[in-house]
Amino acid sequence: MSDPSTSGDPGGGQPSLAGPDQSGTRSGSPPLPDHERRVRLQTLVISRWIAVAGQTFALLFVRVALEFEFAFFLCLGIVAASAVLNLAVSLSYPTGARLSNRGATLSLCYDVLQLAALLYLTGGLDNPFALLLIVPVTISATVLSFSSTLLLVTIAVAIILLLSVRHQPLPWVAEGFALPGLYVAGIASALTLGVVFITVYAWRVAAEARRMQDALAATHLALAREQQLSALGALAAATAHELGTPLGTIKLISHELVRDVEPGSPYREDISILATEADRCARLLAELTQQPESGHERPLAVLGLRALVASAAERHQPNGIVLRIVTAADNQGPEPRFVRLPETEHGLGNLIENALDFAAGLVEIRLSWDDREARIEIADDGPGIPFDIMQKLGEPYVSTRTGNGGMGLGVFIAKTLLERTGAEIRFGNERDRGAKVVIVWPRGILEEPGSP
Repeated sequence: MSDPSTSGDPGGGQPSLAGPDQSGTRSGSPPLPDHERRVRLQTLVISRWIAVAGQTFALLFVRVALEFEFAFFLCLGIVAASAVLNLAVSLSYPTGARLSNRGATLSLCYDVLQLAALLYLTGGLDNPFALLLIVPVTISATVLSFSSTLLLVTIAVAIILLLSVRHQPLPWVAEGFALPGLYVAGIASALTLGVVFITVYAWRVAAEARRMQDALAATHLALAREQQLSALGALAAATAHELGTPLGTIKLISHELVRDVEPGSPYREDISILATEADRCARLLAELTQQPESGHERPLAVLGLRALVASAAERHQPNGIVLRIVTAADNQGPEPRFVRLPETEHGLGNLIENALDFAAGLVEIRLSWDDREARIEIADDGPGIPFDIMQKLGEPYVSTRTGNGGMGLGVFIAKTLLERTGAEIRFGNERDRGAKVVIVWPRGILEEPGSP
């Protein structure tokens, strides 16, 4: 079974994780996780401009107003380096660019090291602005991955410990004044604990927010897929109504031709096939327009797994392809018995039909189960699913069968219907040749309560 429903773009060059990326995705690959592309470059640029302005004002105030003697021009050079970096980034990338996790980590690491250099030249932990070492770590805890945050925490704590013992002294007004070593150790301990506790708290709050955001995104996606399926249902009903009259005419004429053509005519076989297919189309349209039954259950409302698969497969003509249903020999427990749902049969039927379309000579349906799950594998010996479109299987209105009238809806409908019954669908390829679809139900979701 080749790809039934997608046409992927070829894999392109993968952008560096260290640089900005407007799309948030890798070419030919699935989207990055949510936290990988949540940091706008402009946000970090604005934060750095604020830091540059504050550092410049503090240096000028201490040098001019307080008349402290220190490495003033060297400190201004360090601040100017941040300003140059900001200008370069602002001119090189668009305003809406987003940083990858690695790029944002490098940017925040620079901010920590730049602040550490200024603190080293202006008194170390004696400088009250040492508290600002907490800021980049807190930002990381709210938007970056755990490993990135752990790296920044490690760097910040190492800098705090280093500055507690090595730094240039501040030229206090009182000559020879120095803070007691025990007090400096207390400041180092307080800053270290502040970095750790604030980081842990911010990380937990941000992680909870991310979980809620992911849940909302999944809900929106599910609602969107339901809306697409509902729209397809309305389209199917309208199409069935419009096709009813011309199909009835075709069916009537084809049966008259079968009756009128002589038995030995070379056209009789073709006309018989035409009449049979017209009858089949009429049955399918009848199913589309059939109202749900009320007041009584369908015949054979509960089926075993093998019977369910056989029922889904019986309406599809192999056309010279061998269709084989195989039950695993090492199954555990009794065969699952499922409530017979239209969604299940139609979804399985679509996947089986797709496998028959692309198989070279064999489609094998493998059934297995244990105490936890029921499993169906639909495998064929066709060309298989191209790797670059594997991730897009199940999306609507895209197809590789552009020349054969395919609309790219078969696998989308099948996947949506089966997922509504609680199934998990996975697409892949066989080791040697062909494609494979794996459908797994947790045992008990569809199984009839009280079945043996």
